[in-house]
Amino acid sequence: MSEERGRPTAGVRAGHALGRVIAHGVWATRVLGAHRVPTTGPVLLAANHTGVIDGPVLVGASPRPVHMLIKQEMFSGALGALLRALDQIPVDRDNARTALGAGLEVLKRGGVVGIFPEGSRGKGDAADARAGITWLALNGNAPVVPVAVLGTRRTGQGVNHLPRVRRRLVVAFGEPVVVERAPRVSGRQAMIEANERIRDALALHVAATVEATGLTLPADAPLSAEAP
Repeated sequence: MSEERGRPTAGVRAGHALGRVIAHGVWATRVLGAHRVPTTGPVLLAANHTGVIDGPVLVGASPRPVHMLIKQEMFSGALGALLRALDQIPVDRDNARTALGAGLEVLKRGGVVGIFPEGSRGKGDAADARAGITWLALNGNAPVVPVAVLGTRRTGQGVNHLPRVRRRLVVAFGEPVVVERAPRVSGRQAMIEANERIRDALALHVAATVEATGLTLPADAPLSAEAP
């Protein structure tokens, strides 16, 4: 995954092109607030998560190429070979250290990393957030852009359900959130405070996007939900 500072790899650029086909060719994705994503420098995209196509749709909607953190189980067979060729990042949920290290390298090179802070496909209301994105934000000096992904799963549909072709989807980018460790604040406390800020920003942004677009979140959170 070597790349010059600020210049995306050929693999992640190819992934961006493929994502655009998926988001706008297979499904009808409306993109809102893309101008809020900084045009240069390290950026984290923090998205809510309800369905299996959220990742590729987010990649296609983003104005910049994205290295997504994706559960390790997806990196098998032909799909796994494709994800590796597109420079996506596998996540071992029992030991995410390697994935976080790879994400930090991308940020230090001025790239973009996408992550689902909820950690699983479910209601997508961002009621919870894991600390991985917070660690990346604090250590990678990267602003966090909350992203609402709506329409990829409806109530009663399984988390692996593929929406019908040309279904209307929305990907909305919110205002960047900058988190920093304040002087004389412990690392643990800084993580707790930053994680709450990121979670709250994402939850509020998702709720505001639902209200603005009329696309609702699924009311159920299937027990089979799994994601990075």
